[in-house]
Amino acid sequence: MKLKFLFSFLSLIIFLGSCKTTVKQPKKPKLVIGIVIDQMRYDYLTKYSERYGKDGFNKILKDGFSLENAHYNYIPTYTAVGHTSIFTGTTPSEHGIISNNWYDKYLKKSIYCVDDSTYNTIGNNGINGKKSPKRLFTSTVTDQLHLAQNMQGKTIGISIKDRSAILPAGHTANAAYWYDGENYNTWITSSFYMNELPKWVVDFNKNNKANEYLNTNWETLYDINTYVNSRKDDNIFEGKLVGQKTPTFPKDLKSLRVKNKNYNLIKTVPAGNTFTADFAKAAIIGENLGKSNFTDFLTVSFSSTDYIGHKYGVSAIETEDTYLRLDKDLADFFQFLDKQVGKDNYTLFLTADHAAVHVPAYLQSLKIPAHYLNIKKFREFLLKTTKKYFNSSELIENVSNYQIFLNKKKIESLDLDVNAVAQKLSDEVINFDGIYKSVTAKTLQTTQFTTGILNSLQNGYNQKLSGDVLMIPYPATLIYNRKGTSHGSGYSYDTHVPVIFYGNGIKKGSSAKRYNITDIAPTLANFLNIEAPNGTNGVVIEEVLEK
Repeated sequence: MKLKFLFSFLSLIIFLGSCKTTVKQPKKPKLVIGIVIDQMRYDYLTKYSERYGKDGFNKILKDGFSLENAHYNYIPTYTAVGHTSIFTGTTPSEHGIISNNWYDKYLKKSIYCVDDSTYNTIGNNGINGKKSPKRLFTSTVTDQLHLAQNMQGKTIGISIKDRSAILPAGHTANAAYWYDGENYNTWITSSFYMNELPKWVVDFNKNNKANEYLNTNWETLYDINTYVNSRKDDNIFEGKLVGQKTPTFPKDLKSLRVKNKNYNLIKTVPAGNTFTADFAKAAIIGENLGKSNFTDFLTVSFSSTDYIGHKYGVSAIETEDTYLRLDKDLADFFQFLDKQVGKDNYTLFLTADHAAVHVPAYLQSLKIPAHYLNIKKFREFLLKTTKKYFNSSELIENVSNYQIFLNKKKIESLDLDVNAVAQKLSDEVINFDGIYKSVTAKTLQTTQFTTGILNSLQNGYNQKLSGDVLMIPYPATLIYNRKGTSHGSGYSYDTHVPVIFYGNGIKKGSSAKRYNITDIAPTLANFLNIEAPNGTNGVVIEEVLEK
């Protein structure tokens, strides 16, 4: 009896073992696509959900995995910083992209995140291709995929904005392309990547699709009276295109081009997103992405959503119409991927580089606390403060990005202590109307903030690059005019963005758990069985993966 029982038990173990080995593991994708929608708030998914079709946003929500409570965990929430953090899996404290533009305390001037005069423009005779990712200190998941495949496979970054194409594609990209508008009307790159444009890019530029898109009117996709999720068309909280008397539909793009820097106008209309998708499809075909024995990586950033959001605000008909049109562009792009690459051959994620605040003037009209900080008066306040306490108006070198950079040489020449000056300024700026919190660099170096907005400030602080005093304004505060909106804070309206995974190896479902944007890169690395980027401090989101 005991032998019979033992035999049965062993048979069961063997059977279970054989079942385990027959579990189908997802094959490695031929193509990974990282889609970033510039300035997309999470609630654009829910607010317009019933107006979206079934094959765009709703398709990847239904068949993919959505993180409903994903946030940026640092300050400032700007475009360059967001794109970098997504693909490096870390924050500015490590990757070094601390803003779009910032004051370089070594060069003593303001710099732009991807400017690099050592390279030349490829694609026209202008200067807008003098770019590279040299200021990015860490590797990206795109770099790591190249390294893991012995530099096989292709990585290509695409966006109307240079920084949104360059930074996600990393240091080892085969190419990054961005759009040079105005009177050039060409997709260009930098000699950092190549010495001449591929034929498919030359052919795309010759087709002059931008001209086709701009020789028309921007009218609402549907009857304007159905845009009940937005404010009325003509209101005082929206900016307008140069040449328009009112910020209203229809917008005669053909007649407005001259006063809006000609081809640059495409950036500020929904057709800019369609134009970007057109170029992305041409890249997939032209580079044969997803067709080799290696995994390729394509990064695509849709920038027109940001230009439009800045000009019109969160609750504008223009913003709603832009997302309804983008939904159609995405549906078309997903169908293209299914046909060109194969439904089971690609994996993608979709997210945003930051969100945005409602127009503060609009919030004020509803009696919701909101503010505008007068930067001129703030600088005057700082000068009075240093004069009062240190008898000098030369102690401050720069004020930008809510940071104060001290003139250390001047401070030392007056036999003052740098930390004492910084602390006094930090204590005093709280008295200025609009500044809500303030800390010194020394505090951020010696104190660990584990939660809350000061933790976000600390994650955005880079000891080598950042200023000596860092400040946080009240919620819903802008240094901006009273029309349109912006972003940059660590408050939820700027940090809460969509994160959706879809395709090969991804489960269907959703999660309301809190995740950070820095978790995307290590999750992709784990899925691809490669090393995570070298500065990564995010975690693997296990619940999205089938394996």
